[in-house]
Amino acid sequence: MSDEQAAERVAQAPPRPEGPRPSWLWANRLKLAIAIAVIEGLVVAFEKDFSRITVIVIAIPVILFYLLAGRTLETRLARDLSWILAMSQALAVIAAILAFILSWIALVLVGVFAVIGVFLLLHDRPEGAGRRAR
Repeated sequence: MSDEQAAERVAQAPPRPEGPRPSWLWANRLKLAIAIAVIEGLVVAFEKDFSRITVIVIAIPVILFYLLAGRTLETRLARDLSWILAMSQALAVIAAILAFILSWIALVLVGVFAVIGVFLLLHDRPEGAGRRAR
């Protein structure tokens, strides 16, 4: 496997599950990851005990677990949970790294993640919501 193929495989989101309908967790995985990243960003911004370095140190094993084992777990639930945790940690690391560059950017990113999360929640329609009952 070439380096390009390996990079493409790592960058891909988990495939859509087969079957008539994806699970609630799979359908809302990005919203959950953003919510976790927002909460983590707020904790880091307002608590003196947690630093940006702490976020990066916590994120490394979580992301490595997803890359090395999480994608191959047997149950769909375990794969979805490992993806959500890895994505939330990746977003938190992005915020932490940018916060090193510009200290105020962390709060701005938390706000942006929150706005995106609210937007996704407000525009989320259940399947068949547009159909009329007969």
